[in-house]
Amino acid sequence: MNDTAALVRSWRKQRGMSQTRLAELAGTGQAAISRIESGRDLPTLALLERIASALDCQLTVTFTAGSGQSLSSF
Repeated sequence: MNDTAALVRSWRKQRGMSQTRLAELAGTGQAAISRIESGRDLPTLALLERIASALDCQLTVTFTAGSGQSLSSF
């Protein structure tokens, strides 16, 4: 499981939401949510934005170097 998968699953469960309900709110299918949560699929940024909105949370994208240090903005 990757970080995205773990976060989507955690936020969904915190909201007491089923995969089916999240999929409905995000405009996708339950199977897509299942694949994302299991780490078998990486969602597009557009789908991540819809999932974040459905979960009433903010999407933040951060790029990090291999050492875990954040890269400078440009």
